[in-house]
Amino acid sequence: MWGYMVRIIAGTARGRRIETPEGLGTRPTLDRVKEAVFGSLQFSIPGAQVLDLFSGSGNLGLEALSRGAARAVLNDQNPACTAIIRRNVETLGFAAAAQVLNLDYTAAIDRLAAEGASFDFAFLDPPYREGLSADAVGQLFRKKLIRPGGTVVLEHAAELPPQDAPGVYRVLRTKRFGKCGYSLIGEDVP
Repeated sequence: MWGYMVRIIAGTARGRRIETPEGLGTRPTLDRVKEAVFGSLQFSIPGAQVLDLFSGSGNLGLEALSRGAARAVLNDQNPACTAIIRRNVETLGFAAAAQVLNLDYTAAIDRLAAEGASFDFAFLDPPYREGLSADAVGQLFRKKLIRPGGTVVLEHAAELPPQDAPGVYRVLRTKRFGKCGYSLIGEDVP
């Protein structure tokens, strides 16, 4: 089933439509938000290692691959979402560069940390009101999954922007788009 109408904005898969979950409580990142996020990161994406932790349809990780990211790990705890992500990866021809996981975000973080993975960018679009954001961001930095100089891109409700966690991470920039916003977050190093 097709949910929202979502397309890859730029890169090798530009204009290609991806399948999205319907009725599973997911909300794909708006095109204008995605455009702003990738516009601010565009020169850093080619060759990057990317994590899309609350992936839904794979929208953000697939956009990164289309724009030249070397590798993307796309994770969602919902098996129906994971099936959609796998189909989208195949449809766009990104199977060689994508790893799809079907785990709770904490289990995904633990597994990736145990494997010694590290990422230039982590995209997080968790359910806004479940209070997962601070925990997920903190775990990514504490478990060294974000490379030095790397960035977590967090989508959030406009009225719920993230706060700094001194000694762990700091909010570099926040932008609002109506009811949603995104923040770029980096490691808080002395």
